[in-house]
Amino acid sequence: MRLMGLMTIYPRKNLSRLGQAQYIRPYLLKGLMIDHPNQVWAIDITYIPMPKGFLYLTAIIDVYSRYVVGWGKSPILLMPVSALMSRKKL
Repeated sequence: MRLMGLMTIYPRKNLSRLGQAQYIRPYLLKGLMIDHPNQVWAIDITYIPMPKGFLYLTAIIDVYSRYVVGWGKSPILLMPVSALMSRKKL
């Protein structure tokens, strides 16, 4: 994008960069043999900017098959996971 002179609408924030006081959490799956589906799930929450706030998109992904087990969207950050769990009955 830089070579073509293109810029994003919103400036990119450095949310993934660690500060001095942040704790680096250990990787709990290190050494674990993931050899069948539904053994390990991962969750991803994406913030989608809207005219009035954000929309939060939550996805639960099976690590072995990389299949999206379930997903949900919500205007409130605390709600997506609980709404997803109750609606999809995981």
